[in-house]
Amino acid sequence: MKSIISIVKCQDYDQQRVFQATKKALDLIGGINSFIKPQSKVLVKPNLLLAIEPETAVDTHPEVVRAVVKLLKEIQCHIYLGDGPNVWGNQIENLEGVYRRSGMKQICDEEGVELVNFDKRRWRKKFPLTTWLDHCDYLVSVPKFKTHSFTVFSGAIKNLFGLVCGTYKTELHKQYFKREDFSKMLVDILEEVKPALTVIDGIISLEGDGPGTSGKPRHTGLLFAGQDCVALDSILSVIMGLKADEILTTKEAAKRGLGISDIKAIELKGERLENVIQRLFKLPATSLKYRIPQPVVELAKKLIKYYPCVERDNCTKCASCIKACPTKAISMQKKGIAFNYKKCIACFCCQEACSNAAIKTKKSILAKIIGL
Repeated sequence: MKSIISIVKCQDYDQQRVFQATKKALDLIGGINSFIKPQSKVLVKPNLLLAIEPETAVDTHPEVVRAVVKLLKEIQCHIYLGDGPNVWGNQIENLEGVYRRSGMKQICDEEGVELVNFDKRRWRKKFPLTTWLDHCDYLVSVPKFKTHSFTVFSGAIKNLFGLVCGTYKTELHKQYFKREDFSKMLVDILEEVKPALTVIDGIISLEGDGPGTSGKPRHTGLLFAGQDCVALDSILSVIMGLKADEILTTKEAAKRGLGISDIKAIELKGERLENVIQRLFKLPATSLKYRIPQPVVELAKKLIKYYPCVERDNCTKCASCIKACPTKAISMQKKGIAFNYKKCIACFCCQEACSNAAIKTKKSILAKIIGL
């Protein structure tokens, strides 16, 4: 059985253009009624990493969220909008600031949608997930298409990490500090919570050292829609210039039968895949295994390493990176931010937390020698 995914072009974030493109993307796969029953309660979850303006392409753009909300309103749904903001150490990012600066509060005020706080949780197998999943009939996920220094890219599956409540995100980074284990943990969440519908903001995406301000915005001009998170992420990986099974979350989820990763088994509606592939995405500096043969990686992986470091000209000494570090490997010294690399697990949470693009990637000597 094929998964149906739509790809629709949308050149900018003009409100009317985004709405028409989103409606077209959903109509191509059967219309919103095929996924959401009228008059139901729906939790809309964007990807809100930082309290930062939409122009940075770090968070899901509010106009894409507005378009999804308006389509749900057309079938008289009761809509709740929320996300679990990032956790820096044992502190939760200021939720009000995230909603305000990302533009979510404004569109919710204008569209009459209730903004919610993921302050209550219920344990589902391994994870404390927001109780708004119990309160609502459906989950609609609205991720941002962007690279990610730890998981290579962030899309349909990665967006579900925001359903984990509060400071437990820090614990998960400690428990699953290897990329392979962290990816399996994300698939565990997908297995527990499958969105009824996913609409991905790829109008302005992010490449390079995403998912935060160290990434670089790039115009992709696309919206994606579908129910199968695995199929959606498979399509995104191909557009980036990778194979679907090179993404660990996609590979693991397909292995568990949670979706389709075989591009030939995905039915595309709207734009043809070959017509939307542009220049290859610049990948995160940490994604060495996607640029050199796997046997070489296996042979040299103990010597090829990447760590975060600070670019002092950009650093404002705000201490966001210190709060973000799950292993307390960062401290403030007389000269500024300092890293204890014996404690560092290279999760790059510090890079995600930095709003000034001050956290860069430090390479081991061997990585520099072989040109990675």
